Amino acid sequence: MKLSWKKLSMTALFLILILAGCGQSSTAPESNGDQTDQGEEQNEDASKTYKIGVTQIVEHPSLNAAFEGFEKAVEDAGLTVEYDEKNANDDKSMNTTIASDLVNSDVDLIFANSTPSAQAVASATKDIPIVFTSVTDAVGAELVESIENPGGNITGTIDTHPDAIPNTVKFLYEELGARKVGMVYNAGEQNSRAQVDIARKAAEDLGSDIEIKEATVATSADVKQATESLIGKVDSLYIITDNTVVSALESVITVANENKLPLMVGEFDSVRKGGLAAYGFEYTDIGYEAGEMAIKILKGEVEPGDLPVQYPQNLKFVVNKETAETIGLEIKEEWEAELE
Repeated sequence: MKLSWKKLSMTALFLILILAGCGQSSTAPESNGDQTDQGEEQNEDASKTYKIGVTQIVEHPSLNAAFEGFEKAVEDAGLTVEYDEKNANDDKSMNTTIASDLVNSDVDLIFANSTPSAQAVASATKDIPIVFTSVTDAVGAELVESIENPGGNITGTIDTHPDAIPNTVKFLYEELGARKVGMVYNAGEQNSRAQVDIARKAAEDLGSDIEIKEATVATSADVKQATESLIGKVDSLYIITDNTVVSALESVITVANENKLPLMVGEFDSVRKGGLAAYGFEYTDIGYEAGEMAIKILKGEVEPGDLPVQYPQNLKFVVNKETAETIGLEIKEEWEAELE
């Protein structure tokens, strides 16, 4: 009787061990399955090819630099992307056609590089995500509801720091003794009108003895003549980030240097081309920041309308040393300028 009870106890213990082992083996595959699913999701994200439409209003260094920054951000994120690049060559009709073509080409996202480019695609689609850059007044251009809450299918980065234009006008007035500042711009660009309004307000704030003299253009072919029309009426020139004028900046530089006029510009690429100085930032930076926004949107982490529009993060003063020498201007230490 004792032997039978002992055998029975051993048999029961053996069964318990077997059942415990079965329980462990049944839960292990579930854990491995979760890890496998996560790995598959990561691999799928890495292997997916996204299609991004790119629309740019005109060819010039600043806009090109912004696109380079955008591409770099996407590359750094490890995404595989196929770009469909379009350039309107400063043609309004072509700009509208490009917007329609990109919307109809089934892209995952549109990168709009300039105010006119962004306006055209924003009118063409309310569904495809849009990320813009090189835009000065996103609210005034009716691209977003507000900087903090863009709404809809669009967001992006701004190409002017709030202090840039007031600082430029103040520099012209206080450091260079300017009293009549000539501005050449395309009145058809909302981006440009907004900047001129800011410059005019900055001049008014400084006093009644400084004023803005304007000359407007419709195409880049008009820029040289418009600039020459200001000679004798102004003692300085200020070219903002106007796409039409910047694409023909060489003609403005020639007129300015021939007449020994200081030429302030709106961004560093124009300083490198021969403009005297600028309070600005690198367009590659705002392009990169726009790229980071696009990555979050493509990955489904956030909706465009929930991403606040961004201003440039860093503002600095840069002077072209050679241009200063050409017009006979001494660069003062107190300006704390970086030299090109």
